[in-house]
Amino acid sequence: MRRMPIVLALAAAFTAAAADPAPARRSELLHLVRQDCGACHGLTLKGGLGPSLEPAALAEKDAEQLRLVILYGRRGTPMPPWSPYLSDAEARWIVEQLKTGLPQ
Repeated sequence: MRRMPIVLALAAAFTAAAADPAPARRSELLHLVRQDCGACHGLTLKGGLGPSLEPAALAEKDAEQLRLVILYGRRGTPMPPWSPYLSDAEARWIVEQLKTGLPQ
């Protein structure tokens, strides 16, 4: 029974580490957001075919719902599923970046 807290602590540390992509992958993800997402949401992410992805526009949006939209798209709209290209942790990281403002 004493091992359980250690196992839980290790699992939490692994989950936290998995949620933060490596620097090279972060760069790729930011490029994807600016270029691929920007193709519909506007290159400045202020909106276009798709809605604005600026922090003010996303402030009241649920992060979990945004993650699901990124991964699975929105049926009946041009929003495609990105799950073939992104992990769950990467989608979560993108949501965090969008809600706080993309780094330059």
